[in-house]
Amino acid sequence: MNAEDSSVSNTDAQQRMPFHKYKPFKPVALKDRTWPDQVITKAPRWCSVDLRDGNQALIEPMTPNEKLKMYRLLLEIGFKEIEVGFPAASQTDFDFVRLIIEEGMIPDDVTIQILCQAREELIARSCEALKGAKKVIFHLYNSTSTLQRKVVFRMERPEIIKLATDATEIVKRYTSELEADGTDVTLEYSPESYTATEMDFAVEICAAVSEVWGPTPEKKMILNLPATVEMATPNIYADQLEWFIRHLPNRESCLISLHTHNDRGTGIAASELGLMAGADRIEGTLFGNGERTGNCDVITMAMNLFSQGVDPELYLSDMPKIVAVSEECTKIPIHIRQPYAGELVFTAFSGSHQDAIRKGMNQVDTADGAQWEVPYLPIDPADVGGSYRETVRVNSQSGKGGVAFILENFYGITLPRQLLLEFSPIIQQLTENDGGELSPETIWNAFNEEFIEVDGQYQLIDYEMTSVGDGAETCKARIRVGDNELDVNGSGSGPIDAFVDGLAQALNEPLNVSEYQEYALNEGKEAQAICILAITDEKTNRYYGVGISQNTTTAAFRSIIAAVNRMWRQ
Repeated sequence: MNAEDSSVSNTDAQQRMPFHKYKPFKPVALKDRTWPDQVITKAPRWCSVDLRDGNQALIEPMTPNEKLKMYRLLLEIGFKEIEVGFPAASQTDFDFVRLIIEEGMIPDDVTIQILCQAREELIARSCEALKGAKKVIFHLYNSTSTLQRKVVFRMERPEIIKLATDATEIVKRYTSELEADGTDVTLEYSPESYTATEMDFAVEICAAVSEVWGPTPEKKMILNLPATVEMATPNIYADQLEWFIRHLPNRESCLISLHTHNDRGTGIAASELGLMAGADRIEGTLFGNGERTGNCDVITMAMNLFSQGVDPELYLSDMPKIVAVSEECTKIPIHIRQPYAGELVFTAFSGSHQDAIRKGMNQVDTADGAQWEVPYLPIDPADVGGSYRETVRVNSQSGKGGVAFILENFYGITLPRQLLLEFSPIIQQLTENDGGELSPETIWNAFNEEFIEVDGQYQLIDYEMTSVGDGAETCKARIRVGDNELDVNGSGSGPIDAFVDGLAQALNEPLNVSEYQEYALNEGKEAQAICILAITDEKTNRYYGVGISQNTTTAAFRSIIAAVNRMWRQ
């Protein structure tokens, strides 16, 4: 090895990441796992934790007004279970819980949830906040992981179990007073840091809590199994859950809930695989806001179900409003590539993608009950408050498909293929000169300048058509040629034939219409017709022109003049 090679090798060694500091997560010995064969066919029970977990993760926690605005949005979306705060830990949370109870702001079919640590004074304070509520979930938690037991609590397994069961007894005692006053109370217990807890111990402590609480199949409790820190691939989480559910006593009396985090970027996948493994309920936040890298993104997970033909049981059709309220309350902007909600998630800049979307949109059947099948668009943008028109945008990476889509969807103009091939390089040149995206208005202006209001020496002043029988017509027209005016007189089988005949005589040049199409751009009294045609000269060169007018004959004559001007210019 020469000196230069040695230098490169040493540099490589210095740049290596200290991967040796970390140990791989031990997989679960579950050879007969069944969850990979399961299919999600119905929505889980959803619980929003935006007002608690999501709020505590904010740099600037929500003001009372912002919490109220977010709460109302969650109700509009259709959440039936909402964690509204940690009333024992914050006066702001306590006051908010009292506000929505005392002001009658909780619909009868909605259950509020509060979080509380396993300490008597906090349990008592929480129950004080809940007085008068109709339906509540008391969410009790304590950490159970090996690391937390060793570093934080310095307790052995039996001591941690006693901590949890003693707290459950206390919750039972305090909530009995609420139930005596008519409150329907459900216990939710979380062995926090479940993913880092030995599976047999997780089952043991949950079973102990369940035995103290005494749930029944008719009056279930919730066991929430959180990936407080995401520590492995989502398939391992699913294995942990299937193992837990198999070994849990009295499973029929417990709802299995998941609360994933996104440390490895797979929080949604972990929740989806967790449902396949037998879970019933999902806790998460709008757009995944939460501690560190965030929680399960309920919006994305619900829309994933929607895209598979499953009712998400959440109303997400006004996505722009959901985005706006979330951004206002959290002060966190939604990324432009955020699934289903970002500004660009349905947008194609690539020419091949644009062409496929355009062809798909031209064939899709939007009738009720029809199946949605458009390349590159997993769902119909209109289903979340979007627009077909925003699916294609044009920059230097775009092609003729994008140009065609913009003209069709913003201006109602469908171009013949040859005209599109002629116009596309003009747009390509504009994008390369500009270096960025072209707006639909810019594309339209370029089209108008090139094919409609063509800069040239010919201009139509007026005309008069006369029928002479047997379908024949004569045309008397007046056109401006430079600074002069010229009379045009021709005859033919229709207005176009007669006008072209007169022009050919006046200009002393052979002109032939080789292509022609005409259609309405819109409807009603202000409807306009567009005429697109091509003329050929004596060398069979083709020149396109476009005319627009409320009068179809005027539109046709203007398109002919535009084509002649392009012929003269070239």
